[in-house]
Amino acid sequence: MEAQAKTGLDQFIEILVKPDNIPIAGMLILVFFFTWIGLKQARRNDQLIEEGREDEIVKEMGE
Repeated sequence: MEAQAKTGLDQFIEILVKPDNIPIAGMLILVFFFTWIGLKQARRNDQLIEEGREDEIVKEMGE
């Protein structure tokens, strides 16, 4: 009987769904999510600064 070769993705998913690794996978999702939010807000702040509306940055942070 010949063993089927697993692809890299199959091996990755097999490791990822092991019970010890599930919190790490969740943490990675959260890191990417909050990094995206931070970069989105940084871009918004840069646009406000370019438009000369620096005072609105502090107002938006307070909301």
